[in-house]
Amino acid sequence: MKFHILTLFPEMILQGLRPGIIGRAAEKGIISLNAVNIRDYTEERHGKVDDYPYGGGAGMLLQAQPVYVAHRAVTGGRRVRTIYMTPQGVPLTQKTVRELAGEEELIFLCGHYEGIDERVLEEIVTDSISIGDYVLTGGELAAMVVIDAVSRLVPGVLGNEDSPEEESFFNDLLEYPQYSRPESWHGKSVPAVLLSGNHREVAAWRLEEARKRTALRRPDLYERYQETQRLIRQLSKDKRNNIHMMESLARGKGEILYADAGNGMKNAAIYDGSCRTAMLTAGDAGSGRRLAELLPAETERVLVSQAFLEEILEEKQYRPSCRYRQVLYPQRTVLPVKHKDIRRLGMESYEYVCARYCDGTGDAGRQGEARRTGVNRQYVKERILAGAVYGIFVEEEPVGFGGYHADGGLGMLYLEENSRRKGLGTSLEAYIINRMLERGWIPYGHVEADNMPAMGLQEKLGLYFAAKTYCRMEKTLANEGQVC
Repeated sequence: MKFHILTLFPEMILQGLRPGIIGRAAEKGIISLNAVNIRDYTEERHGKVDDYPYGGGAGMLLQAQPVYVAHRAVTGGRRVRTIYMTPQGVPLTQKTVRELAGEEELIFLCGHYEGIDERVLEEIVTDSISIGDYVLTGGELAAMVVIDAVSRLVPGVLGNEDSPEEESFFNDLLEYPQYSRPESWHGKSVPAVLLSGNHREVAAWRLEEARKRTALRRPDLYERYQETQRLIRQLSKDKRNNIHMMESLARGKGEILYADAGNGMKNAAIYDGSCRTAMLTAGDAGSGRRLAELLPAETERVLVSQAFLEEILEEKQYRPSCRYRQVLYPQRTVLPVKHKDIRRLGMESYEYVCARYCDGTGDAGRQGEARRTGVNRQYVKERILAGAVYGIFVEEEPVGFGGYHADGGLGMLYLEENSRRKGLGTSLEAYIINRMLERGWIPYGHVEADNMPAMGLQEKLGLYFAAKTYCRMEKTLANEGQVC
């Protein structure tokens, strides 16, 4: 992730962001911070960048020319999402933060004085964001707030795959109370359940405390949480076919675009902005067309199980990329893992995975070799940095890997040819399923309908199959090869 900040005070940005977690991520090359001094691009020989506003009024205004030229110096004419930090902007939310974290590059424009000439804002700004209903002396502090919030969702920044998913605003609930040593302090004791060692009871206590805290402090969030839970309960009546939508909502990834939960759950549209994927189900073609109109413009792929939805989406320039069966493991019992040398992979395994991973039309085991597009390689990097790829080893040598995709589904499974039919694939997928169970997820995945070896593996592990066959529709203009 690249951050460019157009500012009059670049040292303020760098001094504010370089210490701590964000600075360490920059040193590792996971993110980059480019503070651009607007004064360097003025045509005024004394470095002046402001002037009096037309029509009178107190204060000075940043001129259009130096801002525009500074922006062009960063973009080179490319279209890059540019955020103007202003009290007049849209209030910052975690949903916006997640959306911004999906970008590869962002530009922040920091205003000063009484603002910036409106003409250049119209020319370069794509988003106006506010961090609150108050006024600061400049946009630098606000920009740093957004950069901090976005950076911590970039894979690899926190170094702990669980951290960003178990805190405030996850799934519309505030974070539960936290306690550390000593057990008793100022006459107050740590709740007994947290000392019990019973992980299931601890999880239940934390969820209940999060609900209580959210209902008390943020009733608006709690109402949204309840709406999501109502929809999950409706979807659970056909769990095998709807598990992808249920888990997207339960993990706080999916946004409800539409749902008629009171009408037998015939029509629903859910969108996951983190991987620009929508999931649709409709009672008839008319309802399907209305749901298709709700898709965000940036939607790159849509998952459907009805032929009429495929036809509707083709009219909107989406094309079928693969058909698959949906599988899920609804039990809470961990699976046996016979082969023990399975580890989470780091970037030292990046080239190994890239050389073997293939998306879109099947796994690398069936295709023989990866389609080495730049997008594939970027996706592999993101999944490794997210801690979502695991390798299986024999005598310290890697013989395969697997993991879960950005949408949360099992996938990326690959085994070397001479390591197949030895139970290694069973151990690897069982291990990944167990890791997902530890996080409170219901493991699920998508298997190509004609991939009989993969189908057999799912049956061997005890996964259930959905009755419907699903189609992944890819937007024609989207980068070919990108997956979710």
